[in-house]
Amino acid sequence: MRYLFRLRLYAMLGLAIVVMSFAGTIIKLAPAPALVIATWRLCISTVVLLPWAYRIRTQLKRAGPLWHWVLLSGFVLALHFATWVLSLKFTSVASSIVLVTTSPLFVGVGSYFFLGEKPSFSLALGIAVSVVGGVVIGYGDFRMSGQALLGDGLAVLGALSAAAYFLIGRRLRPHLALGAYIVPVYGACALFLLASSGLLGEPLTGYPPSTYGLFALLALGPQLIGHSTLNWSLKYLSAGAVAVATLGEPVGAALIAYWLLGEPLTGMTLTGGGLILTGVYVALRSESLQTQPL
Repeated sequence: MRYLFRLRLYAMLGLAIVVMSFAGTIIKLAPAPALVIATWRLCISTVVLLPWAYRIRTQLKRAGPLWHWVLLSGFVLALHFATWVLSLKFTSVASSIVLVTTSPLFVGVGSYFFLGEKPSFSLALGIAVSVVGGVVIGYGDFRMSGQALLGDGLAVLGALSAAAYFLIGRRLRPHLALGAYIVPVYGACALFLLASSGLLGEPLTGYPPSTYGLFALLALGPQLIGHSTLNWSLKYLSAGAVAVATLGEPVGAALIAYWLLGEPLTGMTLTGGGLILTGVYVALRSESLQTQPL
């Protein structure tokens, strides 16, 4: 049973990464400010979850004593989306994804100091190999222009905030059911993004129907399927293992951007993708389940 659960866990992680790989391309296609895209993504996700929230209202009450951690998780998630989505407006999908998915490096350090989870040799090696693969993918795409450097810096900030999001999720998920965690976190994130949009005067309305359709796709796919699956897996895997699994996203993102946007797909992309997938395999093959499957 344990072996079958592990297979199911990894299969669901794989599905989450495939779905999340579409996010960069969808964002590129959406003719709206970065903050507006992120705000609609989380607002739609929260609204979709409201009926479920009513059904699990008893579970939600258990999150009360942890409200400060839940709010912090929502804040860093909002910071992650705002900075990462904005980075895509200044640099390419490949460069942005490569930099934002350096988060496992920060998660590995944070797990040791804040969670007391010392990364295994296999996990550390897998992170290193995957990050090298990500750098290989984006190497030829890093442009030394002012706009590209701004986009790269925003992507790094997105990586730091994503790392904080994974670490908080790993701390809370063993104590909270999935719904009791993601409903208030996504809701808090939506409120932070709404407040930011209002303060900066970003228009949330007036876009064509196709743009709202792209917002909905981001919410239903990368957010509700992708991110929620990552949060589910944080109950059973270390934050570092879940974070390194997300490094498969640059591979999918590069392939999808080539397919839909015509962005170049070079030998370096294929080489880097192979390194990333090898690193993910090395990191996850010896990962022990942190909590017994139910």
